[in-house]
Amino acid sequence: MTAESLPYPLGITLREGGANVAVYSERADKVIVSLFDARGREKQSELTERTGHVFHGFVPGLVPGTRYGLRVNGPWDPANGLRFSPAKVLLPPHARAVTGSWDNTQAVFGHQLGRPKRRSDTNGARHVALGVAVNRREFDWGDHERPRTPLSETIIYEMHVKGFTKLMEWVPEEFRGTYAGLAHPAAVEYLKNLGVTAVELLPIHQFVQDAHLQEKGLRNYWGYNSIGFFAPHNEYAATGDTGHQVDEFKGMVKALHAAGIEVILDVVYNHTAEGNDMGPTYSFKGIDNPSYYRLVEGDAAHYFDTTGTGNSFNVSHPAALQVIMDSLRYWVEDMHIDGFRFDLATTLTRQGGDASLHSAFLTLIQQDPTLAQVKLIAEPWDVAGYQLGGFPADWSEWNGKFRDDVRDYWRGTPGVLSTLSQRVLGSPDIYEDSRRAPLSSVNFVTAHDGFTLADLTSYNEKHNEANGEDNRDGESDNRSNNYGVEGPTDDEGINAFRIRQRKNFLATVLLSAGVPMILGGDEIGRTQQGNNNAYCQDNEISWFDWANADWEL
Repeated sequence: MTAESLPYPLGITLREGGANVAVYSERADKVIVSLFDARGREKQSELTERTGHVFHGFVPGLVPGTRYGLRVNGPWDPANGLRFSPAKVLLPPHARAVTGSWDNTQAVFGHQLGRPKRRSDTNGARHVALGVAVNRREFDWGDHERPRTPLSETIIYEMHVKGFTKLMEWVPEEFRGTYAGLAHPAAVEYLKNLGVTAVELLPIHQFVQDAHLQEKGLRNYWGYNSIGFFAPHNEYAATGDTGHQVDEFKGMVKALHAAGIEVILDVVYNHTAEGNDMGPTYSFKGIDNPSYYRLVEGDAAHYFDTTGTGNSFNVSHPAALQVIMDSLRYWVEDMHIDGFRFDLATTLTRQGGDASLHSAFLTLIQQDPTLAQVKLIAEPWDVAGYQLGGFPADWSEWNGKFRDDVRDYWRGTPGVLSTLSQRVLGSPDIYEDSRRAPLSSVNFVTAHDGFTLADLTSYNEKHNEANGEDNRDGESDNRSNNYGVEGPTDDEGINAFRIRQRKNFLATVLLSAGVPMILGGDEIGRTQQGNNNAYCQDNEISWFDWANADWEL
């Protein structure tokens, strides 16, 4: 590597005959870029330059379509949070496309299984997903323009890329369940005729399938298990996983924008798929564990977890914040995304454990000119706290109190009329004291997490047996009503009342002050058979059943 190299931007920057590569690691001794050919043969290039904590160099042969990963050398000292294992091939944090998947074997664990204090020297090559070099500027956007729908005119439709078209017979079979399927004229026309102005897509960042689910014959469907913050999930691409998924995703955005429909991404920056100290090493953990993850003070072998997933991304550290900010700007500038819904956003505001309106994360977002142009929506809670009403004035928030109070009213709970009036008026009891407008509230009664609207009016109890946890998972307090029969019934009177109640719910959401959000499929009576936690049901339980759609609503 003799060509001049630069420490910024991080990731790869394509140049003639190769690429500039820059990787942040405060504690590493050596960073190696591994290129893999079609047969899996590996060619290594060390990043010999170092500026501050950034290793960088020019890597010849790293051209569009090349598969690549990182090997990072450094101390193995879990007690002090150091988990370097050069035998592992790591996904580069800034990879814009990912090919392949990860095996659930010793090859992807930095420690020896059963002996967590000892480093594993099992070679990770041939057992992991890799980054794919892509040309960021090739896609033809034509005369594309963003819809830029005012928040006051926005109607959000929460949906899953795969589930929406997987069974949609109007879409060619080879495109169903993909970005191309969502871009198909039949899918776009349906959304346009429905009258929604934005789709909010469940996570499409590259994520990892959970080993414990695969052992049960299940799959992670929702995707809240991210590892690649820049890469569209490769399983949703009709064009395969060799880099073409990036253009396919852009084509989807272009088609939706042409119909006046914005694209909002549900993003997971609060944690990653690497889990806790017993979890695998896919990327950040093997690059610079203490910089990218919050570790327990005085016990750095373990992870501080406010997400319930095993780890929390270290938003107090500049390196972690830079990855998040680079990712957000990339999705806006390159992929033309119109907004973000931040999963467990409260975790992102925690400084030293406490949530703060003046956190580094919120401060960086506030001053960024690119992100000032898009919609910002918070899920204002995590497992350690509830922060509804606590985000900045130019953010909107999922209003969980709207959901609960509207459900209570329509199921006949006494004494809730005054509370309902607050929700219908835009929740001034939550937002007025901080001089925030009703548009701060994203109003919904159903979302991916919980009952669908049809199930809300058909089941008193959750029925999550298919998840393999003996119905222990999922929320038990659903504030639902089956109106006399648990589940489907032939009773015409009960069915008529259920439909009327669904209309009441939808009317309340659409007519209340604030930003309405509808769960995709509620308008056609989509049911999950009483499952209120279908995160692992990548099958007919979750997919839209267009053949049996109820068009009465």
